Amino acid sequence: MSHGNPPPSPHHLDYLLPWQSSEQAPPDRPPSPTDAPAPAPAPGRHSDLRRLRTAYRLLRRIATFTALGYFVAFLLLSGFAKELMDVPLFGGLNLGVALGLLQLPVTVLAIVVYERTARRTVDPLAARIRRAGAAR
Repeated sequence: MSHGNPPPSPHHLDYLLPWQSSEQAPPDRPPSPTDAPAPAPAPGRHSDLRRLRTAYRLLRRIATFTALGYFVAFLLLSGFAKELMDVPLFGGLNLGVALGLLQLPVTVLAIVVYERTARRTVDPLAARIRRAGAAR
């Protein structure tokens, strides 16, 4: 079952990264009355929508793997490397407690990176798609 043209390969010259625009450069000459307007692509197959989905999916995966990955690593170390987790650092603090306390800053860092990356990559793509939809 075919769903239209497949997206170009990352090695293809027409491939754009999620944050790059697919807008065409203005022509060198003004359009003539004989130039037929290009048909608008179907909304589900629009390259900007595909890039938006890709950028958002990548953003979710990075944030999830950062927060959950640290937590899973902490759990595995707690379960299988008890001697390592019992290593004293200073005072009454051992490595296990220090790594447990670092869970909150790692989660906050994942949230900050998620929001910053969303503002830089996903939000401009979404705004461009909204403007294109409002212009129709």
